[in-house]
Amino acid sequence: MRIMPVMVAVCGVPLLTAAVAEAHHSFAAEFDASKPIRLKGRITKVEFMNPHSWIHIAVKKKDGSVEEWAIEGGTPNTLFRKGVNRKTLALGTEVSVDGYLARDGSHRASGRNITLTDGRKLFLAGSGSRSIPAPSEPKPVK
Repeated sequence: MRIMPVMVAVCGVPLLTAAVAEAHHSFAAEFDASKPIRLKGRITKVEFMNPHSWIHIAVKKKDGSVEEWAIEGGTPNTLFRKGVNRKTLALGTEVSVDGYLARDGSHRASGRNITLTDGRKLFLAGSGSRSIPAPSEPKPVK
């Protein structure tokens, strides 16, 4: 009878870790390093969750309409150690985000840096962006 719990543990652990591994993705699978972007807008939502945090911003376009964008950041622990938290990313805060567009054309980006109105620049440590050089001249959203 002692074999049964051991078998459950041996068989169950790989299944659980496979689900976590499937949820995680590489930068290149989701985002395009050749398409840097700069977004300016107000923070509407912040989600500190593993494996990636998300910052949602409302970006006002030239025609006056507003687009909602989701910016992927690093793990909550990584961001907290770099000074990124609910206080620095308070809802309604005006920010500028440098990052890389999603490959699927959606309003998502992998964030590299976020600049606050007081000039502070915080590193978002999005998936893979640590190893990609900062964009020299990101294109603003149109």
